[in-house]
Amino acid sequence: MPELPEIETIRRQLAPVLEGRRLERMEVLDPRWCEPAPPSALEDAVRGRMIERLGRRGKYLILSLEDDVHLAMHLRMTGNVLLTHASDPDPPYLRVRFVLGANGSKEMLFTDVRRFGTGAVLLGSDALAEFFASRLGVEPLSPDFTAEALRALARGRRAPVKAFLLTQERIAGVGNIYADEALWRARIHPLRPVGTLKRPQVEALREGVVEALAEGIDAKGASIDDFRHTDGARGSFQDRFFVHMREGEPCPRCGTTITKLRAAGRGTYICPNCQRRPRLRRPAASA
Repeated sequence: MPELPEIETIRRQLAPVLEGRRLERMEVLDPRWCEPAPPSALEDAVRGRMIERLGRRGKYLILSLEDDVHLAMHLRMTGNVLLTHASDPDPPYLRVRFVLGANGSKEMLFTDVRRFGTGAVLLGSDALAEFFASRLGVEPLSPDFTAEALRALARGRRAPVKAFLLTQERIAGVGNIYADEALWRARIHPLRPVGTLKRPQVEALREGVVEALAEGIDAKGASIDDFRHTDGARGSFQDRFFVHMREGEPCPRCGTTITKLRAAGRGTYICPNCQRRPRLRRPAASA
């Protein structure tokens, strides 16, 4: 699934093209994309409006239009957003078409092999804020993501630290790739209960998350399976992985062989030396 760096890459590529341009019309070709709302409701709400800003919240792209109308889109596992000319042939798995500009010569296309991607129109800033309030936690690249804030979120929680990082309601935008890379940077085993982390470990984890995400953005995302740029090009962060998908290779820090395990239901890559498995507490002996 595209994570924060992949969505931010798309946002940065699209914003100069979209902002200040009119959305002539949107054609929802697959009703599943906007369920339970009917496609016509979304199409009517955005038709002819000026695009004021293209934003991002966690893994969501947000198209903000005039009159405080917002379209929140999620790519899920296999969604892609492409910029094309109207004269170009349609790509496979096209789900939504956005016709841009006065003459309709430019189009933005939402494609999705597995049809998990979604779109929702929110009328007003309050509705937009409410939409995200129950879905997303703190933005990890914002000033609010401090070591103290992370420590407060983790306090008293027994969930494994990797499961905690993947919980979007706590930290928005971190997925499997960047959780693995952040935990390796912080030298923390993914199965360690997050509430047991000491202050220096929380600080290291916060730095690891920020550094992994920033490097992912610098590399314009990771293209392992389906993710592509708006022009169809691939990201390159997969060439910079320290541990993710490097099972059997030497750790770049200590040379120990990288191994794979299951954590939070996901394939997880670690260095067994740098990320020591937490010791299990033995039950107290009876009197």
